[in-house]
Amino acid sequence: MSNNDQNNRGGNMMTSALPMLAMKEIPTPRADACRITGLSKQSGRVTGYQLSDGRMMGKGDAVALARQGGIAGVGIATRKGNEYLKSLPDGKQGNNLNSLPTVNS
Repeated sequence: MSNNDQNNRGGNMMTSALPMLAMKEIPTPRADACRITGLSKQSGRVTGYQLSDGRMMGKGDAVALARQGGIAGVGIATRKGNEYLKSLPDGKQGNNLNSLPTVNS
């Protein structure tokens, strides 16, 4: 689904368009997609993700899985040439990636 399709699905364009435009890609999750439940960090930087099925994944593997529809609630963004996952805006703070607990990898 393209960014424009996401933006045109309803909701307030002013509150949802800007975060959605920061996404490079917004994969469509499969029905059996996992959610991210925790973050693996090193020196304060996210290095990986814990999924709802208990798996731990590095950023690259998680981006690949999300691209295949295996992770729900995230889009793919790029910073300094590196891809990473970013929460899709839904108006809830508790499920934002930066609100999730840090877990041991």
